[in-house]
Amino acid sequence: MNGILIVDKPAGWTSHDVVAKLRGALKEKRVGHGGTLDPMATGVLPVFVGKATKAAQFAENAEKEYIAGLRLGISTDTQDITGTVTEEREVTVTETDLLALLPRFLGEQEQLPPMYSAIKVDGQPLYKLARRGVEARRQPRRISISRLEYLGREGENYRLRVACSKGTYIRTLCADLGDELGCGGAMSSLRRVRAGRYTLEEAHSLEELLSAAKEGRMEEYLLPVDSLFSDLPAVTATVSQEKKIRNGVSIPWEGEGRLRVYGQKGEFLMVAQARNGVLQSIKNFFEG
Repeated sequence: MNGILIVDKPAGWTSHDVVAKLRGALKEKRVGHGGTLDPMATGVLPVFVGKATKAAQFAENAEKEYIAGLRLGISTDTQDITGTVTEEREVTVTETDLLALLPRFLGEQEQLPPMYSAIKVDGQPLYKLARRGVEARRQPRRISISRLEYLGREGENYRLRVACSKGTYIRTLCADLGDELGCGGAMSSLRRVRAGRYTLEEAHSLEELLSAAKEGRMEEYLLPVDSLFSDLPAVTATVSQEKKIRNGVSIPWEGEGRLRVYGQKGEFLMVAQARNGVLQSIKNFFEG
């Protein structure tokens, strides 16, 4: 069984929990995910099955989009409302103040990772150090936010749409916004609505997928691995070119850019980079 499952991750589950549950249901060791979601978060989690796990790295690096809740007036040790409140302040800012601030967080920037994260310092995950009350020195990470839109207010929560690069912590963004507004802030909810080209419209509940696995219908939900690269131009190799590709040999090629390359019988062969008159494989997906 090979392919990609688009899971609507439920709250309270880690991404690893979802993978482990599906691994058992499918009786397949090769199962992995394409981008971690915190336990409180829900939404799009691409899960790679069988030989498709070779493509997981590309999903991890893809842009993600979220609908986040921002609660102003509190700061917590985890930067979200599941943590311990460390400070409470009066909120005197307005929606206009928030709207005026958002453009300053667009584009490439440096973000300091939170202590409650899986990033390792000297071999130790930061969250383990944080649980012991240790504040480790962290290096800022280069991230990019391409979209930051205010969607309105629901009770005491301000809703934001965020499209961002790999490595962006939305809860840190919420905390930083609160600090800039002078009242503190924490993430109150998080739903991933897009991971690369996969959206919520394509996602299935974990319950639905587990039921399909039990009934032997999982093939109905598996997307082909080349769907991950559907935004790339597709080309078909000639007989001689396909032979060279299968033997690991680069081939002459006109033009520049990344391509999806298919064989004469329609088999997805590889994702490749055309540069300086040569087509070289980035990742092979053919059998044998």
